[in-house]
Amino acid sequence: MILITGATGVVGRETVRLLVEEGVEVAAVTRDPHARFPTGTQLVHPTKVPTIEGVEAILLSPRAAGSTAVDLLAHARETGAARVVVLSALTVQYPAGHARFRQQFHAGEEIAKDSGLDWTILRSADFAANTLAWAGQIQATGTVRGAYPHARTSTVDERDIAAVAALALTHPHHRGQTYLLTGEQSLSQSEKVAALGAALDRKLSFAEAAPDEIRRGMLAAGLPDEVPDRLLGSLADYAREAGPTTDTVRRLLGRPARTYATWARDHRAAFTAGGPR
Repeated sequence: MILITGATGVVGRETVRLLVEEGVEVAAVTRDPHARFPTGTQLVHPTKVPTIEGVEAILLSPRAAGSTAVDLLAHARETGAARVVVLSALTVQYPAGHARFRQQFHAGEEIAKDSGLDWTILRSADFAANTLAWAGQIQATGTVRGAYPHARTSTVDERDIAAVAALALTHPHHRGQTYLLTGEQSLSQSEKVAALGAALDRKLSFAEAAPDEIRRGMLAAGLPDEVPDRLLGSLADYAREAGPTTDTVRRLLGRPARTYATWARDHRAAFTAGGPR
């Protein structure tokens, strides 16, 4: 059995799907008893994780597991687990944004390395799914208002992260490896909006605004301070120097990383009035 923490997140949910399709027994950790997963997935409330037996490998999302991560991995080792795969961020290796966010990811990596389990670290670029935050503006006005339009990153499709995670969870020869996962094309925020416009067959635009204005708007919408701090801090650095680009997805999966344009076409409905969010 493979245990997936953060199972309702974009990477965790896709990892569950891929593993179930491969015939792997999967336990998805979630607080939502009505969460929908492929048939055969075992739903596990976080408080019930210590009662699960037969876990062979764990996908660890440190942000989802939080302070329970140490105990979770200790219990897993005691009951026969062999591997842990950690969802981390490329900022650990290529600093951008506020240091405290890098430190949180680094701490999650260290927990895995100290657990006594075989470990694999997945340091990812920003997720393509992060741009779903633009859906409301695009539906309403066709204009995305934001700071740092020239900030460039090689955004990674979360489905590619999940495919690498599924590989590392089921094949022991990835132990001790740290993989830097990005897309293969560096795009600015304005270029991402243009790619969405092409997918929607609609002219979209990016309107630059001051960082303080964007921060105030996010806080007024009820978002915690951490969200604008995380977003604007990294964008400010990527406006000065683009984030890294790797071919790791291609090397591991034997195919190119999905492009942002492909992601945009596959998620058109989310950016259409009345579409899913």
